[in-house]
Amino acid sequence: MKHIGQISLAVVSMAALLVNGGAVAQSTANYPSKAIRVFIGFAPGGPADICGRVIAPKLSEALGQAVVIENRGGAGGTIGMELVAKAAPDGYTLGLGSSGNLVVAPHLYPKIGYNVQRDLLPVSQLAVTAYVIAVNPGVPAKNVRELIKLALSKKNLLSYGSSGSGASSHVAAELFSAVTGVSMVHVPYKGTGPALTAVVSGEIDLMFADLSPALPQAKNGRLRLLASIGSKRPTAAPELPTLNEVGIKIHPMEGRYGVVAPPGTPREIIAKLHAAIVTALKNPEVQQRLAQIGFDIVGDTPEQFTATLKTESDVIGPIIIKAGIKPDV
Repeated sequence: MKHIGQISLAVVSMAALLVNGGAVAQSTANYPSKAIRVFIGFAPGGPADICGRVIAPKLSEALGQAVVIENRGGAGGTIGMELVAKAAPDGYTLGLGSSGNLVVAPHLYPKIGYNVQRDLLPVSQLAVTAYVIAVNPGVPAKNVRELIKLALSKKNLLSYGSSGSGASSHVAAELFSAVTGVSMVHVPYKGTGPALTAVVSGEIDLMFADLSPALPQAKNGRLRLLASIGSKRPTAAPELPTLNEVGIKIHPMEGRYGVVAPPGTPREIIAKLHAAIVTALKNPEVQQRLAQIGFDIVGDTPEQFTATLKTESDVIGPIIIKAGIKPDV
């Protein structure tokens, strides 16, 4: 009788597993059946926010459900990304990450609430944009060499903004200072948008900013762009030389933006999301809009995005350590 009871229990357990497995499969097949939230760890107006809001409507069309952007800024973008890492793995909570919170932040914040390789599933890289040196038109420097000469004329004469202490824009500026020997005052803001607004208003002198939000301001004369920190001249601003072109040897920095999901999200859901993202990125309106504001579209596979993040982390990590870059506490 004891063995019969054990067999019965095993049969019941197996039946429960089959039922639950069937429920999961049905849920996956019906995905998505409600609105999807996309957390962005930065303030409105920044490049991650711009990229997300351009793509969201077409992504919504491809998925047949609303795609809602939610900004949760702070701590170099890590607050919003931690929410994603700890969310239910059902495909209804996603993150739009950047180089800042997917590559740079893990090397700066030893106690952040997620590990990129363990706690996040890359879905697809959406787009990349160059980092550029953007100055207030009142700064008496028409090119990078004049800017360096001006900064060297007096210690801490110039001030630069960033989207937060330890953010990619901060890292880029510190690398520039380390290579050129200039000393500038760092003023952190809660996002790229507020920092660029401060440059435009003259509250600070310059910023090492993503091209996407800086380009419109430069076109209307509110900012002056001096050079690109990327590996090549930006497609949307081919007149901008790279720092390497003007003889300043520095590791190229580019802003990368992509979608990630919580760990444990079913592969079938990841595949559906990836297919929808590729569809949205192929939309002519999306392509035109992103190109106009300085983005180059990517749309790679989850595996390719994963490999890119690891490669960048392996390169950026030692640079951060060597430069002694620390987030403000």
